[in-house]
Amino acid sequence: MRGKEGHTATLFKKDSLTLDSGATLSPVNVGYETYGTLNTGRTNAVLICHALTGDQYVASTHPITGKPGWWERIVGPGKLLDTDKYFVVCSNVLGSCLGTTGPWEINEVTGQPWGLDFPVITIRDMVKVQAALLDFLGVGSLMAVIGGSMGGMQTLEWLTTYPERLHSAVVLASAARHTAQNIAFHEVGRQAVMADPNWHGGTYYNEDSKPDKGLAVARMTAHITYLSEDALTKKFGRNLQARDAVTFGFDADFQVESYLRYQGSAFVDRFDANSYLYITRAMDYLDIARRYDGRLADAFKAAAHVRCCVISFSSDWLYPTLENKTIAHAMNAAGVPVSFAEIDSPHGHDAFLLDEPEMDQMLDGFIAAAAKSRGLPS
Repeated sequence: MRGKEGHTATLFKKDSLTLDSGATLSPVNVGYETYGTLNTGRTNAVLICHALTGDQYVASTHPITGKPGWWERIVGPGKLLDTDKYFVVCSNVLGSCLGTTGPWEINEVTGQPWGLDFPVITIRDMVKVQAALLDFLGVGSLMAVIGGSMGGMQTLEWLTTYPERLHSAVVLASAARHTAQNIAFHEVGRQAVMADPNWHGGTYYNEDSKPDKGLAVARMTAHITYLSEDALTKKFGRNLQARDAVTFGFDADFQVESYLRYQGSAFVDRFDANSYLYITRAMDYLDIARRYDGRLADAFKAAAHVRCCVISFSSDWLYPTLENKTIAHAMNAAGVPVSFAEIDSPHGHDAFLLDEPEMDQMLDGFIAAAAKSRGLPS
């Protein structure tokens, strides 16, 4: 699954990475991409944190799919995150499958892929690896850290774990903990993977067949949660797929069925099934307030100097506005300077990845203000 292009750093070679579970990893490989140049004062770095099925190719061609970067609209010369001004970093998260250590990689002790012997990880573990990568790149502090969905969760963990390294932070369509409904959807996906006879208890790496069917179903289920009913209705309705009448069978009669099947089949070409299990588990374990006796505001007290922006979307039912407001209220209670907006959008959870002029306008103003207060040229 490792990408054929891009950069890889090998970290924690001398001192092991201690995970929240108590397990240790050494060494840890990290796949990453950078855009722009770090200035002489090392004050213009921006870290972008990707979502569950995302990767480090935020603004460059994906080495497997050949598609443009997933936020190429935002990142690049003259764009909202102007790489003529900022040094933008994005890394593949711990446990994933595009260059960063995860269950697909060889366990140096056994000489075989880790599989389910890989230790269970958390969002905070991912952030610890990102911090080590920034050390490797010579970045002591960040002008901004930005993330949507699971990327937003990483941003929150940056605010609670390394607040001294942050000047500003943006959280898009995220949450400070996973609800029972979130966990339930992830469990359906995991069970789909593990029910696939080609999963082989997670040891499929040396087999001819992979658990593609189970992973495709997991992706189909998750993809529904990323959209809104409005978006599905407007895009597909009950339109038939290349036929004039239903077939009275179980082929993809409806366009929405064909669309989901395509999403599932395309996903298995670029993602590892075990990585899907590990990353969804990390998201399920997220509950930042629990580490502070249930008081989320206490988690942000050390970040009172960090400028923050929280954005939600009206049709997002996966991480609805209420979850994002809870974050903003907790930040405000902790004395963190935070701005909040709910953007009216029909696109559901995926809106943060799409062309949303109101979001762009808010991000543009926030980044410009953060850069000015950081002493960077406008």
